[in-house]
Amino acid sequence: MHCGLCLNACPTYRELGLEMDSPRGRIYQMVQVANGAPITRSYLEHISLCLACRGCETACPSGVQYGRLVEAARAEIERRAPGGVLTRLARHLAFRRLLPSRAALTVAGSLLYLYEACGLKALVRTLGILKLLGGLGNVEALAPPAEPPFFFSQIGRTFPASGTRRHRVAFLAGCVANVSFARLNEATVRVLQKNGCEVVVPEGQGCCGALHVHAGLRKDARRLARRNLDALVGGDYDAIITNAAGCGSTLKEYDELLHDDPVYLLKARAFTTLMRDVTEFLASIDLNPDLGPIPATVTYQDSCHLAHGQKIRNAPRQLLSRIPELQFREMPFSDICCGSAGIYNIVHNEMSMQILDRKMESVNSTGAPFIATANPGCMLQLQAGVRMHGSGQRVLHVVELLDLSYKAFAKPKREKS
Repeated sequence: MHCGLCLNACPTYRELGLEMDSPRGRIYQMVQVANGAPITRSYLEHISLCLACRGCETACPSGVQYGRLVEAARAEIERRAPGGVLTRLARHLAFRRLLPSRAALTVAGSLLYLYEACGLKALVRTLGILKLLGGLGNVEALAPPAEPPFFFSQIGRTFPASGTRRHRVAFLAGCVANVSFARLNEATVRVLQKNGCEVVVPEGQGCCGALHVHAGLRKDARRLARRNLDALVGGDYDAIITNAAGCGSTLKEYDELLHDDPVYLLKARAFTTLMRDVTEFLASIDLNPDLGPIPATVTYQDSCHLAHGQKIRNAPRQLLSRIPELQFREMPFSDICCGSAGIYNIVHNEMSMQILDRKMESVNSTGAPFIATANPGCMLQLQAGVRMHGSGQRVLHVVELLDLSYKAFAKPKREKS
């Protein structure tokens, strides 16, 4: 396709104005490599600089599945040009040792918590030591916080529904989220319980493999997918829930990821028919109306992999509209990527920060003190944006706002009693 309607939907093209850093330009390069052209340093840079936000898919009138193309290109790069020794070592430690391991994540989270709790983090930032580290200092500013007690302790538990049980759902807790978004996971369970769900957090689950897919590590992603399928398929669930839109997009494509695996393909198809984003699920049921007032204004940032990958836009807004006294104010360019994109803000920090600058202009134009989104990675990026360019806004997941609203409804009853 050559129409170019995707150009304005592409964050890197909007920043750089370069054809080779647009979806159309990148597809042209992929075709050349597929036809025998060598994988050059230039090709590696242009493909790597893509956020894989899939905004171009929404803009494309012909339905070109760009996300699959760029993931395939990265897998080919990983096979033929995996990088130098240090790059391979870093990727091995992050993707094969840290993310799939509950023990490694617990150790890393504990060290991160000690770094924060002992005051070293504040001291380092106060003394300006981070500025001496250049790009590494910028990355440290994006490091997720540690939130003990970690949610790992809840894996394997079943949480009863509040009142009459209407649904039985499984909750996928993620990997890093168990350490850095433990309170979000707890809020998700509470909101599901409030809505008549018996919530099972199955033992045996782990990292979904989304970051691996985006990095071209499809073999590793398939191994992680099989583990999750073994843990969840056949559990007699009405739905399988995630609160991370970036994970959800990959989870819903397990059947594509395992299309050539005759043993697991049927499992993958059964799994994907049940897979739901938490906002998608809550918007599809009779929502518990016992919501208390939140007298404030909120704006909403579309997670790329929810809006463009899963085609879910209305559900989060619909849920926000149900909260009494919460005024919604639409954000300009709400579906343009915030620059998080998995680990993109680490490996391409400068471009990520440029994109974030633009995003914060849109956020600040709303004047809303609350910024809602539906993906933990977006939350971290927007929190960094608030620190650098904001006015003290509070960044929350849509589910966290619902949780606050349910608590606000229950509070007057407690006070009267």
